[in-house]
Amino acid sequence: MLKRIDLRGTTEVPRELLPRATFDVAAALEQIQPLLDAIRHDGAEPIRRITAELDGVELDALRVPAEALADAEASLDPALRAALSEAIDRVRTVHQPQRRVDLTTEPAAGARVIQRFIPVSRVGLYVPGGLAALASSVVMNVVPAQIAGVPSIAVSSPPQRGTGLPDATILAVCAMLGVAEVYAVGGPAAIGMFAYGTDECVPVDMITGPGNIFVTAAKRAVRGAVGIDAEAGTTEIAVLADDTADPSHVAADLMSQAEHDPEAASVLVTNSPTLVDAVADELAVLVDKTEHSQRVTIALSGPQSGVVLVDDLEHGLAVVDAYAAEHLEIQTRDALDLAMRVRNAGAIFVGPYSPVSLGDYCAGSNHILPTAGCARHSSGLTTDAFLKRVNVIDYSAEALAAVADHVVAIAEAERLPAHAAAIRARF
Repeated sequence: MLKRIDLRGTTEVPRELLPRATFDVAAALEQIQPLLDAIRHDGAEPIRRITAELDGVELDALRVPAEALADAEASLDPALRAALSEAIDRVRTVHQPQRRVDLTTEPAAGARVIQRFIPVSRVGLYVPGGLAALASSVVMNVVPAQIAGVPSIAVSSPPQRGTGLPDATILAVCAMLGVAEVYAVGGPAAIGMFAYGTDECVPVDMITGPGNIFVTAAKRAVRGAVGIDAEAGTTEIAVLADDTADPSHVAADLMSQAEHDPEAASVLVTNSPTLVDAVADELAVLVDKTEHSQRVTIALSGPQSGVVLVDDLEHGLAVVDAYAAEHLEIQTRDALDLAMRVRNAGAIFVGPYSPVSLGDYCAGSNHILPTAGCARHSSGLTTDAFLKRVNVIDYSAEALAAVADHVVAIAEAERLPAHAAAIRARF
C-alpha cells in the first residue's frame, strides 16, 4: 500500500524525491476568484447561491441564531462535554504563557522604546465541516484569540444538509467558549465573507483556521486586505522510527492521519526494513476494519504517502528535516534527544505514548500547523498570532541631541535631506 523510496547510500536528501501531495494553490485560485470578486461587490447573495449549489442548503440568514447555539450546548452528550472541557482547559494552560507583556528598553539616558503587544480588533475563525466536522478546531482557534484579548471573534463553518446549520458539536463548543457570532458558511465563501463583509457580517482584520486547498487559495487571495495565519493545506504525518518501534503503533498513527482526507499524507522514515514489513502487515489488517477504509486506502496509496528507507537515524533526521512535516513522531531509542535536534516540523511527538491524536485534542498544543513543507519557515497557531507589535518611541530633547549628528549623517548619505532638516529644526 505504501510505496518505498530507498535513499540508503545517498549523502544528500533531494526534496523532490520525498513523498508530497500536488498542491496547486494557483490553479485553485483561478476557480474561486470569481466567487470572491462577487462577494466583494454583492455581499451575501453570491454566498447564498454557492451554498445552495455546493452544500444543498438554502440560507435565509448567514448568521446562526442564538437559540441554535443554546440548543446545541444543552443537547451535548455529557461525556463529550467533559472531554471538550478538558481539551479547552489544557489548551488554555499551554497558550496562556504565550501572552506577551509590553517591553520597555532604554538605549540611552532619556531614550525609551516601548514595544507594545496589541490584539487585533476583530478575527474570523474558520472551522472545517466537510469530510470531518472538526469541533476541536473551534478550541484551537478561539482559545488563543481569547487569551490574546481579541475583542470581536466570529466563527464560520459549513452548513449541514437537513439542518442548514453547522455541525451541532461545533455550535456547542462555540457556546461553551462564549462565542455568539457564528455563521453557516463554508469554504472560500466564508473567507470572502470575513474579508469583505456582508449586511450581516462586519469585515474582520484577520482570518485563521485550517481548510482544503480552496480555503487556502481564498486566504491567499485576500491576504493584504486582511491578515491570515498561514496557507495550511491537507494534513500530513511523518514517523521517524527504528527497530524499537512497535509496528502496530506506527501503522495506527499513519492511518489516523490518512482518514482525514484522500489527499492526506502518511510517511514512514526508518532504517529498519523489518519494521517496514511489519507495518505493512499491520496496515493490511487495520485498513479493512476502519470506518473510512476507502479514504484511508486512497491516501496511503497516493504519491503523497510512502516509506523512506535510510542508512541510520542521522540520515533519517536529515530526511525529516527536509520533509518538514506538519506532525512528526519520533519512535526511536533516545527519542527526546532526537526530537530536540529536529529543526523543521509543525509539532513533534516523542515516544510511543505521544501520538498525533493526542495533539489533535488534549495535549494542550495547537493542532493548526504548517503543511506542505512550510514548517521550514512557519509555525503553528499561537496566542502571538493574534497580537500586533507596535513600537512607541519616547525621546527627550537631550536624548535626541545626543544622536542628532548620527541621524543627519545617515540621512545625508541616503540623499534624504528633508530627514536631516527635520532633526536640525529642533536645534
